[in-house]
Amino acid sequence: MSASPDAVGVPAKSGARAALGAVDLLHPSARGGAPAGKAVSAAVPAAGRRSRLSPLAPVGLFLLCGVALVLSLAASVRIGTTDVSYADVARTAGFHLGLDVEPLPRLVDSLIWELRVPRVLMAALVGASLAVCGAALQAITRNALADPYLLGISSGASTGAVTVVVLGVGSASLGVTGGAFVGAMVSFGLLMLLLRKGGLDSVRVVLTGVVVSQLFTALTSLVLMASGDSEAIRAITQWLLGSMAPARWDTTAVTAAVTAVGLLVLWLNSAALDGFSFGADTASSLGVDVRTTRWVLLVVTSLMTAVAVASVGAIGFVGLIVPHGVRFLVGPLHRLLLPLSALVGAVFLVWTDALARVAFAPQEVPVGVFTALLGVPLFLLVLRKRGEL
Repeated sequence: MSASPDAVGVPAKSGARAALGAVDLLHPSARGGAPAGKAVSAAVPAAGRRSRLSPLAPVGLFLLCGVALVLSLAASVRIGTTDVSYADVARTAGFHLGLDVEPLPRLVDSLIWELRVPRVLMAALVGASLAVCGAALQAITRNALADPYLLGISSGASTGAVTVVVLGVGSASLGVTGGAFVGAMVSFGLLMLLLRKGGLDSVRVVLTGVVVSQLFTALTSLVLMASGDSEAIRAITQWLLGSMAPARWDTTAVTAAVTAVGLLVLWLNSAALDGFSFGADTASSLGVDVRTTRWVLLVVTSLMTAVAVASVGAIGFVGLIVPHGVRFLVGPLHRLLLPLSALVGAVFLVWTDALARVAFAPQEVPVGVFTALLGVPLFLLVLRKRGEL
């Protein structure tokens, strides 16, 4: 697997020297025991830190993305084979929030509140989760092609879902979502078991993730081919491509809680992620507990990915293209990159899901098809803007 040697665009052979030199120049006290967070942030050279925007632009970009997300959520609830108005959406929301408003007819109310609202919120949460996990893994592995499925979590979830749908194992108690989550956790457990000895260097993590992914992909294919059930194969194939249709309030609430906690943990480790972008040796020299921090970050990103995949299936390209696009605008510092990636990823998946609902109505296309169709040209555009194509 070939990738840029440095996720933030600093040549690998000079990254450590540039980082340590920046500590001396910008924070002379860093060698004398300055907090690791300040030291690591200082370690990003001025050229690497410089974004395409003015110093005040990130604030404006945060506001713009926040407003865009709210408007996207409101607009997307209206989009579907059955038209509803903004007034209907407002009345339904007001009624369920306990306001003194007249409820809509039960059928319309259920359509909006039980189907579309959780679906739109799930799209925003999954988009944010995948984008943030992609940004974190690109730093941890120093691999520009890393995405949330690098560790084999999605393949394990697919095997779990296939086991429930095709073989009927645990169908009564787990369901597809539960089976997918169990499969994701089994694949993650196997990954951790294989990584328990030796260092957690970037190459070893990536290669082990590829091995785990291939194993569970083979198991999924074996179960599908052995079943010979065309209907089951069609159903699981659609699930594998991702769909927000199964989203309900209970799964949305779980996804929201995991995404919020995971984003907070990753953001609190922003300085460590900046250090990992230069390599483990540089991060260690700047006060980061490399092994422990890597374990924590891998567990958090894997759990976020597992919940997202179990809820809606494997949706590709969001965790790959969004961090690169945001990094091109605001630079590589993760204290800005992570929250902006979450907002942009949420907006991107909300509109992609809306497109999937209406493009070939009344037939719904899996959202993963459109993320791939949109993601490939966007990724090529980002590469061209970075001068790598």
